[in-house]
Amino acid sequence: MKHLSPKTGVVILAAGHGTRMKSEIPKVMHELHGKPMIGHMVDAVISSGVTPKPVVVVSLQSDLIRAYFGNRVEYAIQEKQLGTAHATAAAEEALKNVDRVLVLYGDLPLLSAKTIENFTKFSSDHIVMGTTTVLNFDEERKTFFSFGRVIRNEEGAVINIREKKDCSTAELTIKELNTGLYSFPASWLFVHVKKAENNNAQQEYYLTDVIFMAMKEGIPIDTVDIPEKESFGISSQEDLKIAQTFM
Repeated sequence: MKHLSPKTGVVILAAGHGTRMKSEIPKVMHELHGKPMIGHMVDAVISSGVTPKPVVVVSLQSDLIRAYFGNRVEYAIQEKQLGTAHATAAAEEALKNVDRVLVLYGDLPLLSAKTIENFTKFSSDHIVMGTTTVLNFDEERKTFFSFGRVIRNEEGAVINIREKKDCSTAELTIKELNTGLYSFPASWLFVHVKKAENNNAQQEYYLTDVIFMAMKEGIPIDTVDIPEKESFGISSQEDLKIAQTFM
């Protein structure tokens, strides 16, 4: 397959253990229809033609992931789990020769190659993020309640992304959600990702903080609507069971 751009790199964040899974296995290695979650992700990225070899950010305890992929992917190590901004920064060396970086979370196994390919078409000089809008948070959609909310101003421009644990009561009613899919100019990303601060409920360095930095700098932030099913993130065994019904 012809690759869309040899200067677009893809990083998949996969270092988190996922305590809600209640398992000794890394979260992204739990299987969905006979394949690890991150296996679905990597296959979709490669099939999209964006890059032949994505970078996977792993923890020091990454034997299962390395055994599964071998040399199909490149690896970057996040020695301490200090949040998504910290994890993204760990991939800087592996992505030093690209112009743009597409950042994915490893717990989105339903994301399709077509969506990934379509998303990159919006990646000009702007920052681009994928969002999904749900009707409600009932039944099978209740897992979306844990997603970050997209905050817009009166003109409709994105001004922030608020993690669920940091939302006010009013913000929790927002149904436009952050899917964890981003595209950034590479040089801008790796400068700004190191400026993230951890003064939040989790005391972690959020990748979403760079959206607020972009707003302050006047950088346009485009949003791309991602299908609800493909936006379904898996954080628990219950989520995994629900995802089985989507495939």
